[in-house]
Amino acid sequence: MKKSHPIRRVMLATAATVSGIVLVLSLKPASDPSSSASAQGGGASPQGGAQQSAVQDGAVTGDAATTEYGPVQVRLTMAGGKITKAEAVQQPKGGRSDQISADAIPKLNQAAVAAGSADIDAVSGATYTSAGYKKSLQSAIDKAPKSGGGGGGGSSSGSAQAQTVTGDVATTEYGPVQVRVTMAGGKITKAEAVQKPTGGRSDQISANSVPKLNQAAVAAGNADIDAVSGATYTSAGYKKSLQSAIDKAPKSGGGSAAGSGQAGAGNGGGGSDSGSGSAGSDNAGGGGGSSDVAADARVVTGSVAETEYGPVQVRITYNGGKITKAEAVQKPKGGRSDQVSANSIPKLNQAAVAASSADIDAVSGASYTSAGYKKSLQNALDQVGG
Repeated sequence: MKKSHPIRRVMLATAATVSGIVLVLSLKPASDPSSSASAQGGGASPQGGAQQSAVQDGAVTGDAATTEYGPVQVRLTMAGGKITKAEAVQQPKGGRSDQISADAIPKLNQAAVAAGSADIDAVSGATYTSAGYKKSLQSAIDKAPKSGGGGGGGSSSGSAQAQTVTGDVATTEYGPVQVRVTMAGGKITKAEAVQKPTGGRSDQISANSVPKLNQAAVAAGNADIDAVSGATYTSAGYKKSLQSAIDKAPKSGGGSAAGSGQAGAGNGGGGSDSGSGSAGSDNAGGGGGSSDVAADARVVTGSVAETEYGPVQVRITYNGGKITKAEAVQKPKGGRSDQVSANSIPKLNQAAVAASSADIDAVSGASYTSAGYKKSLQNALDQVGG
């Protein structure tokens, strides 16, 4: 009996210890879940708040763009007028499209953020997806509210006055070209190609020519820019869409004043091609660019006049019942036509300003170009009632 007492004590002690542990454990859940829940609730609230503010701050979803392999829809997050995140809400799926989308979409997302615009290159092997992405991306950008900080131009007042206009799509032999311009104070502050020819050698041509055309558009402030060598079709389409964008831009006192200044800037760079430099110089001197004169000016583009050697289209600035500036938006090009246009267009521009009518003499050796010029000029005058 004596030997059994220690064992009993051990058993009793063990039982007491286990009972104590069970009691302690049974008491902990009463306090833990509430503290745990409150900690989790506290964490969830800031996270949810951050997501909500980000969405409200700058999330914009573009229209769905239908492609041959399925819809593409882009969603942007914008902050301070810049694209901080791009993602595809919809993308082509099924079969090989899964692989193509998986490869192309991340690249397009990165390109959109880096460029801050829809002027991004198509991903090789994903032409349709890229085109749809860019179209939806542009739609999202157009939907984004324009604010003082959104222009990115520097001063808030200048940004607030900036306007973004997208020209009509110009179809070329190698693909569509579409230009988007940002205008502030009547000047083109940014130009970009929303669409451009892609695929095969067109990728290389576009990569070389479009940046040059963008720079020329900003420098000239108008569509009277030189074609890029080796990119005749792309250049022609670019200029056509650029002109469309300029025509869509609201005309204001500042805008017209800039128009007078544009002539000098743009035509200095492109005088050899269109010869508008000559007319631009005349008009810069005559029009002067004073804001009150420019405020009443109207810029009108005549209809395209087809000639045997190519189209001719004239754009005039009309103020006080007179033509203060004339320029050829389109003119015959290629081969000897380049030389003929370079010689005749400046003379026709000067004659139009001097006569303030379409009753001007044809330039010797440029009968067809002169006839087309006069026809388009008359159409522009008819539009202003001149």
